Parts: sequence; structure tokens; C-alpha cells
Amino acid sequence: MKYKKLRVIISGGGTGGHIFPAVSIANKLREVNPETEILFVGAEGRMEMEKVPAAGYRIVGLPILGLQRQLTPANVINDIKVPFKLCQSLHKAGKVIDGFKPDIVVGVGGYASAPLLWKASRKKVPTLIQEQNGFAGLTNKILAKHVGSICVAYEGMERFFPADKIKFSGNPIRSEIHPYGDAEKAEGLEYYKLNPGKKHILIVGGSLGSGTLNKSMKNWIEAGCPGGEDVEILWQCGKYYKPGIDSFMEGRDLPFIHHTDFIGRMDLAYACADVIISRSGASSISEICAARKAAVFVPSPNVAEDHQTHNAMALVNKGAAMIVKDADAVEKLIPTALALVHDSAAIAEIERNVAPLARLDAAQTIIDEIYKLVKE
Repeated sequence: MKYKKLRVIISGGGTGGHIFPAVSIANKLREVNPETEILFVGAEGRMEMEKVPAAGYRIVGLPILGLQRQLTPANVINDIKVPFKLCQSLHKAGKVIDGFKPDIVVGVGGYASAPLLWKASRKKVPTLIQEQNGFAGLTNKILAKHVGSICVAYEGMERFFPADKIKFSGNPIRSEIHPYGDAEKAEGLEYYKLNPGKKHILIVGGSLGSGTLNKSMKNWIEAGCPGGEDVEILWQCGKYYKPGIDSFMEGRDLPFIHHTDFIGRMDLAYACADVIISRSGASSISEICAARKAAVFVPSPNVAEDHQTHNAMALVNKGAAMIVKDADAVEKLIPTALALVHDSAAIAEIERNVAPLARLDAAQTIIDEIYKLVKE
């Protein structure tokens, strides 16, 4: 297939779970035709305004705000501003579309997607939604009737979207994430200075970190690290929590625990891990499936519609992962992961079951759908 030069707006963000797929789509668009022009549209003050330029793309911010459900004085003030910010964002979105003249607008979720996709559909510009989660958010459910195609990562999404618009694509992930062999595992062990004679658990708390995962580790350490005699742990505690974890670890002689705020070579971290502990955001799940690793998921309770539980259960129900509830994690998480890392048969079964769920061609599937819509 010949891929002609396009002008594409990609809209959304707010979390890495939206930004990483968006950048993967942009990278694939540039790969199939380097002359394609891409403009990102995000929400002012959100992490996409930093991460997208770092990936080499131009971004415009909208003044959009999201409703806050917790009742606090600051949130009440925020929610009063929401309708005014929405009107401003719709106006600016229209100006961005008129100025850039896109062939298609792609929404990946996040505050900025709604005004961009709404305005694009009103202006008869082809539109596509990429829904990462197994439980669709309210914005995408509302937009679904107006867009041309909806690329999804989970089965059964007819519950939320018109069946004739659904394209099963999987979630686009970073190209360096794939199944790893012994050579890559050895490279990862060397890179992170880990002992090849031990079993390895990777704890991924995200760039900001996870309070629950960190508390679970601290509780286990304070109990004397039972069951960890032949285990090494690579622990991403997150930038926000790093100073506190540094203080907690000070004076403790625990050379088998390696804590860090950020993991730059996630591919090598995956490669050397026997078991992964992670939240169950869509991007994390897609990467773990692609790496074909055994994981224990702890769904975050602080997300809309509890979609992380839906994401995790899609794997758990197929014997492709384990789950520990957030409320139980401090007591049960590390013992559960240790039991798994010592059970090679259970690890092998999970790895077998997770392999068919990987979609390494997700970005290409979405690009083909984009070109199909532009042709129409």
C-alpha cells in the first residue's frame, strides 16, 4: 500500500497511558511517510505539553478543564470554571482546525480530545478514536456516534460503541517492547547490575510513582523481607516518592533491593524480570503482554469507571495475569509476587496465556484505518 502525505491532528493526553499511544501513532505515521505533517493538541498545564515536544512533535494547548468529583473548595472553584473553559476550548479547537487544515483528527482520550473531535466532526473532517481501556470513558461514548472509526484494545466493546465502527487494533506501544530472549535478559541483568543467580521482580509505579505499591514494599521490608532470600527487586518508586523512600532505606543493608525514581531502559527492565508488579493502566498492560511476562496487577481505585480493574480482569479471566486489590495490597501484594516468582510452572502458564493477547502490529493497524477513512 502506498501511503500518501497527510496532515494529521492527534489530540488528547493527561496521563502517560494516553500520551505514549499517541506518540506511537505519530511515529508510525512518520515511518510510513516521512513527509506527513503532525500537530498535537493537548490540555494546558498537563503532562503532554512537556512529553510531546520531548518526542519531537509540535503541540498546541487548549484551556480545557475536567470535572473533579471530590468535594473540596479548590475542586468546587475548578468545576465552576469548567463550562467557560469548554467554550473557550471549542472556539480555539475550531481555529486550530481551520488553520492547520487536517486530513484527519485522531483522539486518544484525555480532556483535549472532546472539543477537537467535536469540532472536527462538525466541520466534516474525518475522525478516529483510539480507546485504550476495556471500559470506555464517558467522553468517548458521547463522541462515538460522530466519529468515523473506533480502534479498540479489548473484546466486547460493542457495549459502548456502534459495532460497525469498531476496529480491533490493540494498543500501540513503544517499538522497543517485544518478547525477549536470553541475550537480552543477560544484557538487562548487566545494565541494572543484578545477580544472574537470583530471581527478579520488577515493580513499576509509573513516572510519578504509586503510593500503594511503595507502602507494600515498605511493609514487607519492615517485616524483615520474608521469602526474599533468593530474590532481587528493581523498584521504580517514582519521582514524587523518591525522597521519602531514600530516607526510609537509609541505614538499611538491603543490597538486593534497587530503588529508583525512573527507569530509562524499560525494555531491559522487562527483559530481566521474572515477575512484574504494576498498576493496570492500558499502556502498561499492553507492554507487559508484548513482553510476554507474568504480572501481578494492582488496579488503581482513583480512575474513572474503575477501568483499571476491567483492564486487569480481561487478562485474569484468561489465566494471563494475577490481581491484588488496592485495599489488600499492603499485606498481600509482595507475598503474592514472591509465591509466583518461586513457582516456575505458574509463570510458564501465564506466559503461554498472555502471548496470544499481544498486538505488536497495533500502530500499523491504526495507520491503515486512518488511511481508509481519508480515502473515503
